[in-house]
Amino acid sequence: KHGLVIIPDGTPNGDVSHEPLSPGITLVSQEAAQVLESAGEGPLDVRLRKLAEEKDELLAQIRKLKNQLEEERQKHSKVDSAYTDGERLENGTDLQFIEMQRDINRQMSEYKFKLSKAEQEIGTMEQNINRLEGQVSRYKAAADNAEKIEDELKADKRKLQRELRTALDKLEEMEMTNSHLTKRLEKMKANRNALLSQQ
Repeated sequence: KHGLVIIPDGTPNGDVSHEPLSPGITLVSQEAAQVLESAGEGPLDVRLRKLAEEKDELLAQIRKLKNQLEEERQKHSKVDSAYTDGERLENGTDLQFIEMQRDINRQMSEYKFKLSKAEQEIGTMEQNINRLEGQVSRYKAAADNAEKIEDELKADKRKLQRELRTALDKLEEMEMTNSHLTKRLEKMKANRNALLSQQ
């Protein structure tokens, strides 16, 4: 489908049939074909380029999240410092100190939640990138295998064409020899008949 030949998972020893393929056909495994379908329409190189672009986008998102994570950590560090300074307040009223402590605790909770969420998103992004890298590796392997088979088929075709030309040359040579022998035989028969008629 879409210019692909799916290799069944149950193929013994992973052998691939070397029967001639139609132009534009690529051999891929069933698993790789399913993932290629999810990558959209188009030739194999277009789908690989699409996956590479998706990978770059995910990497950009991870860099952005890591920057946000670092910002949150810096804020968290500032909050910890503010909390320590708050503990050292000696002349402030109890109400102001309690309000400041509540505000700091609230900010710390928010930052911890954001940190946890950012770490989860980064982990998910990294898993997606690993999955995409695995898919790209399988696609490249399938493409390399298809190119290898195509080269082998082209070599077989050239070999058969050479053998055909050799056979045609031999046939032409045999036809010329046969024609020459036929003429000699006819000449010999004519001479024999002439000799018989003279007796």
